Amino acid sequence: MEEFFKKIAEYTTLSNESELAWVKILRSRRFNKGDYLVRQGETARTVAFVCKGLLSQYSLADDGNTFIKRFFSEGYFAASTTSLLSESPSITSIEAIEHTVAWEYDFREFKRLTERYKDIAAFYIAYMERHWILEKEPEEIGFRQNTARDRYDDFVKKYPHLINRIKKHQIASYLGITPTQMSRIFFANK
Repeated sequence: MEEFFKKIAEYTTLSNESELAWVKILRSRRFNKGDYLVRQGETARTVAFVCKGLLSQYSLADDGNTFIKRFFSEGYFAASTTSLLSESPSITSIEAIEHTVAWEYDFREFKRLTERYKDIAAFYIAYMERHWILEKEPEEIGFRQNTARDRYDDFVKKYPHLINRIKKHQIASYLGITPTQMSRIFFANK
């Protein structure tokens, strides 16, 4: 649990009372490779903080193609945020692609904590601002403007710890390129 609250401290300082309240809704969860945090079409209920392992968030198109939106490795919070906020079926699945150990909490219970504890609310605001505005907008623009090569180079810089943990076709799916393009880029780097 130490790594969980160490991560929270990157955003705000919690009082002992707030930390104890949050501990009450945390539960340890293990995912085997292939287990789901949420499946496409289900309504998400929880958030998982990854302590060890790797999750992939993706959607399946009608033609069977997979579009990877995110990877969640150690130190990341995994959730189908849109589903949680709208209380509607998720348009993505979140699946363990490695054995994963996480701290999980019910999102509704967490929202109640944000109403009772200003420091937990401060964490929530700071987290959303950093990851859903400051990081997301430049990334979205880069995906539209940058070449496949540039997107791959950005991925390697941002996630060097994932390169040897993710299959090339998964990286291609995340980058929005074909496996053939990915192979050309990969072998050009060697």
